[in-house]
Amino acid sequence: MTLSNVGSILASLTQLTQLNRTSALTHRVKDLSVPEFICLLDFITAEFQQFLRAIEMINNEALETMLEQVMDAFTLKIGQILQADRTTIFLVDADKGQLWAKIPQAETSKPLEIRIPLNVGLAGHVATTGDCLNIPDAYNHPLFNKEVDERPGYHTHTLLCMPILSSSKQVVAVVQLLNKAGGMPFDADDEQRFRDFAASIGIILETCQSFYMAARNQRGAAALLKATASLGQSLDLEATLRLVMDQARDLMQADRSTLFMLSKETGELWSKVATADGSDFVEIRIPANRGIAGYVASTGQTLNIPDAYKDPRFDPTTDKRTGYVTRNILCMPVYNSKNELIGVTQLINKQQGSFSSSDEEFMRAFNIQAGIALENAKLFENVLIEKQYQKDILQSLSDAVISTDMQGRIVTINDAALALLGCPHTSKDSKIQKLWEYKLMGRYVWDVVPIDNLKERLQGSLTTGTKHYVPEQNLTLGLYKSPGRSSLNGHGTLGNSAVLNWEKGMGSRAEFTTPYGSPEGDVYILALPKSDDPNVFIPWNETPWDSNASTYLSNEQVREIERSINLTVNPLTNLEGTVRGGLVVLEDMTREKRMKTTMYRYMTPRVAEQVMARGEDSLMVGERKDVTILFSDIRGYTTLTENLGAAEVVSLLNQYFETMVEAVFNHEGTLDKFIGDALMAVFGAPLPLQENHAWMAVKSALDMRWRLAAFNQSRMLTNQPLIRIGIGISSGEVVAGNIGSQKRMDYTVIGDGVNLSARLESATKEYGCDIILSEYTYALCHERIWVRELDRIRVKGKNQAVSIYELIGESDVPLNDSTKRFLDFYAAGRQAYLNRDFEKALTYFEQAYPLKPLTDQAVSIHLDRAAYYRNNPPPEWWDGVHTLTTK
Repeated sequence: MTLSNVGSILASLTQLTQLNRTSALTHRVKDLSVPEFICLLDFITAEFQQFLRAIEMINNEALETMLEQVMDAFTLKIGQILQADRTTIFLVDADKGQLWAKIPQAETSKPLEIRIPLNVGLAGHVATTGDCLNIPDAYNHPLFNKEVDERPGYHTHTLLCMPILSSSKQVVAVVQLLNKAGGMPFDADDEQRFRDFAASIGIILETCQSFYMAARNQRGAAALLKATASLGQSLDLEATLRLVMDQARDLMQADRSTLFMLSKETGELWSKVATADGSDFVEIRIPANRGIAGYVASTGQTLNIPDAYKDPRFDPTTDKRTGYVTRNILCMPVYNSKNELIGVTQLINKQQGSFSSSDEEFMRAFNIQAGIALENAKLFENVLIEKQYQKDILQSLSDAVISTDMQGRIVTINDAALALLGCPHTSKDSKIQKLWEYKLMGRYVWDVVPIDNLKERLQGSLTTGTKHYVPEQNLTLGLYKSPGRSSLNGHGTLGNSAVLNWEKGMGSRAEFTTPYGSPEGDVYILALPKSDDPNVFIPWNETPWDSNASTYLSNEQVREIERSINLTVNPLTNLEGTVRGGLVVLEDMTREKRMKTTMYRYMTPRVAEQVMARGEDSLMVGERKDVTILFSDIRGYTTLTENLGAAEVVSLLNQYFETMVEAVFNHEGTLDKFIGDALMAVFGAPLPLQENHAWMAVKSALDMRWRLAAFNQSRMLTNQPLIRIGIGISSGEVVAGNIGSQKRMDYTVIGDGVNLSARLESATKEYGCDIILSEYTYALCHERIWVRELDRIRVKGKNQAVSIYELIGESDVPLNDSTKRFLDFYAAGRQAYLNRDFEKALTYFEQAYPLKPLTDQAVSIHLDRAAYYRNNPPPEWWDGVHTLTTK
C-alpha cells in the first residue's frame, strides 16, 4: 500500500515537532482511508524507532568508545587517501575554548589526550577562521607556533590543515596532515579530495558530538540526581559534610574533594578531612580570605583553574610535603536558602582532562542542593541544641512544669514536678526516678495531679487558647512505701496482700515490670486519693487490669501530703499561633503559705505580701535603714500578777497583746518580738513605709493609749486591777536583717535607736507619763503633735545627751485652757532652769503644780532640782542634763 501524500504527512510531523500544533495532524488524517492510515502509522513507527535507537545510544555507556573508534577510523582513512605520514583530527571544545585530540600510544593501550588553545598555532587559526592552510615549509610559516605545532622528535616539512564544518557551517573539527609521501607538497587536488568527503565527515562528527554531549549530560544528570538524592539521608552535620564531599568527588570524577564551611564568628573556613590511615577525621581551619578557597569565600566567584601551578593564589606547600601533584582545581561557593554564602566546595584533579563549563553547571546545581542539605543539617543541629537548652531550662526551674499533647497526656515532666508529687530526691539516672517517669508519661495530667477543675481548664486552653491562673489550690496526695523485689519472700509475695494484688492486677505496667529493671530495696510510689472517698488511696491512680484485684490503700498505709499550689494553665502554640499542646505550671506555695502564716503574726498582710514578693533573700541580707522603734511595757507587772495563777497570767497577756498588736498592725508596724510583758515594734522595716515612719509609730502609741483605756474599762466592770503601760519611741539608723544561729534566726533590728527606745520606755516610770519620744522622733513629726519637753537626759552607757518629750496628743485636737496654762508654766520653768535662774524656775513650777496636783512627777522632779541648785549652785560646766543611773 502506498500513500499519495506521504511527503505532506511527514512535513506535518516535522511542523508538529517545531510548532507543537496537534490540530494540523488531526486535520490531515481525518479524510484518510484505512489502508492510508495504516501506511501512515508505518512511517510514524519508523521515525519513532529512530528516536528510540538515538535514546539507546545516549544511554549506552560505550558511546565514548564508539566516538573514539570513529575518530581513529577517519584519521587512518584520511591519511591513506591524502598520503600523509601523520594525521590528526582536532575536535573543537567551544566550552573551554580548546582543540583536543586523542593520540594513540604504541606502548600503552590508553591514548594520550592533548589540548591546545583555540586561537594558537596553525590548527587554531583554521578553527577560528575556517580557512584552509596548505604550507610547503611549516617551520618558516609566520603562523607556526613551535610550542604548539612542533611534535617532539618529529620534523614537519609539508602541512595541510583543513576545517570540517557542521550543517550550520560552524567549524566542528580541524584535520591536520603532515609530510606527504615522496617529499612532495600537498596540492589543490588533495584539498579537493578532502572537500569531497569533508561535509559527510562534518555531519557525522557533529552527530557524534551531539550524542556524546547528550550522553555526558544524561550521565551527569543521573549522577547529580543520585548525589542530591542521597544528601537528604542524614540530618547530622558531620555526616552531611562527608556525604557532600564524597558525592561531589564522584559526580565530577575528581581525585579529591573538600567542603569548607564558613564560620562568620571566627572569620575562618573549616572542614573535616580523613587522617592518613582513614580511621578518623580531623578538623582543619584556614583564614576565610587566604588561598583559592578563601578567594571564593570572599568574592563568591567560581574559580576553574586548568593549571594550578600557574595561578598565584595556589600554595604548593602541601604538594611539596606530600608528593601529591595538583593539576587543576574547581572551587565554587555554596549558598543557603537566603542566598548567604555558607561554604565552598573544592575539587582537585579531574580524572580526564580539566574541569569544563559543563562541570561548573553540574556543580552549581549540586551546590544548590548541598546548601539546602547543609542548612537543614545545621538547623537540625540548632534544634537539638535548642531542645537540650530548653530541657536544661525546664529542669532548672524551681516550679513544677508539665507539658501535654492535645489530648492532655503528659509529654514532658521536670524534676521539680516529680519532687512536688513526692518522688524521692535521687540521682538523675536512678531507677526510682525512671520508674516515676515511666508511670507518669502518657497519662492524663488530671489523673495524676488531682486539682479541682484542672481537666476543664486544660481542655479549655487546648481548644480555645485561653490562659488560666488560679492561686492557692489544694493538692492532696500520698506516698506508699512499697518493698522492692529483694523484699519478696520465698513464695514471691509481699507483706501486704493489697499491694500484691495491685502488682498482679497491673500487668505489664506494674511497678516491678518497667523497662528500667527492678529497683532494689524499698520503693516509694505515688498514691492518690479516691475521688469519692478521700480516706482511700489508689497506687498511681491506675485501674487494675484484673477486675478481681484490689489495689486500694487505706490512709494509714500512706504518708499523706498536703500542698498549697498556685496553678497556671497555658496553651503551647507554634509560630502561626495554632495550639499544639498545653503547659501546666504548679508553683508550690506550701512553704510560702506557712511562711505567710508566720509573718502575719508579726506584720500586716500587706507588708507580708510585699516581703514575700521580694523573696526570702531580702530578709537575709543585712541593711541599714532609717526606722522608728517603739517599746511598750506593763507597769507593776510583778505586783499585778503575783496573785494570779499561771493560766490567768497567760490569758491576761494574750488579751492585752491581742489589742496592742492590732494597734501596731493598724499603722503598718512590724512586731519585732515579745519580751515577757513588753513588746517591741519597728516602723519602716523590713519595707519602707509610704507615710512618715515616726508619725506612724506615734499614731500607734496613741492608739495603744486609747485601746488600753477601753481594755481597763472592761476590767473595771469585773473588779480586776487596772493596767498601766509605759511607751518609749525613738528614731534613727539601725541594722536590719535575719540575726541568730543556723538553727534559729529572727528578723530584728539593732542599733542605738533600739537601745534609746528601751531606755525611754523605762524613763516613763521616773517621769510619771505613759509615752516619751526622743528628740529624733519629735523632729520628724513635730508639726503634727502636742508635746511637753520633759527634760534633757543622758541615758546609762551613753555620753551624748538627748532631749525627751512627753506625747500629749495630735495637734488637730485642740488643748483646753488648763492644759495650755500648765504647758506654758512648765516650759517657762524649764527655760529658767536651763538659764541657771533657779528662783524663777521655782516660781513657774510652783504655778504649774496646782494645775496637776500630785499627778505630775516631772513638775515634782524639777521643783526638787531647782530648790537644790538654788541652795547649792552647780559648777560652771553644768549644762542642765540629767543622767539616768538605771536602765
